Amino acid sequence: MPRFKHSIVAELPAPEQLDFAQLARDCADGSCDLVVVLGPTASGKTRYAVALAERLGGEIISADSRQVYRGMDIGTGKDLAEYGSVPYHLIDIAEPGTKYNVWQFQQDFLRAYADIRRRGAVPILCGGTGMYINAVTRGYDFSEKQPLSAARDDISREGFPQRPFFIGTLMDRDTRNARIDARLDARLQEGMVEEIRGLLERGVPAETLIAYGLEYKFVTLYLQGELPYTEMREKLAIAIHQFAKRQMTWFRGMERSGARIHWVNP
Repeated sequence: MPRFKHSIVAELPAPEQLDFAQLARDCADGSCDLVVVLGPTASGKTRYAVALAERLGGEIISADSRQVYRGMDIGTGKDLAEYGSVPYHLIDIAEPGTKYNVWQFQQDFLRAYADIRRRGAVPILCGGTGMYINAVTRGYDFSEKQPLSAARDDISREGFPQRPFFIGTLMDRDTRNARIDARLDARLQEGMVEEIRGLLERGVPAETLIAYGLEYKFVTLYLQGELPYTEMREKLAIAIHQFAKRQMTWFRGMERSGARIHWVNP
């Protein structure tokens, strides 16, 4: 995928009506070997993926760079109750304070993906971390020493999905930002500050939490006395708005590199 500036604002794509019966047939006959549900934060992708898994007999593989950490629940928005009876993978697999990277994700994905397919279920990759999604849908080989965003035609790496079907959850900017703000306030009320204080008390270094970004960065700065509460909340909301914009720009860049994303209203 070619590099692009995050400041570019892409037009909102037109939503589609998907033929779920055809998608089920494609998953059954191998025409599709991975369903990917992607989208910016607060766009409803987890709820959509769960409904899709229930419909297709699927299991969800999370593509979220922070939900891998145990004990980082409210700040990462795990919302595990949303999954109901749908099995999920690659959540709560690393200790907070450790450094989990895209190469580790790729290896963990391959194991989960092979296991799901061996049991005859439909693997559904769901998340907003574009780098993780690229690493497993473009068959990225880290020995190539190319940028992860680089376009590549050969995705025949052994074990990787060859025929992914991309679904993007669509939401206009104003609605998305309003949902981000409401969700942030709800998480603060649910105890996000206390969660992060607990991580600090358990010995997770402040600089590590700050490096995790967004909620963990700004709340840690608040707990260290570097930001007052109201300023923390305001700056955090703006940072999440900007993060969602960057996510959407990344996904549109995937399309420019040849990925066909079917955008839907969740």
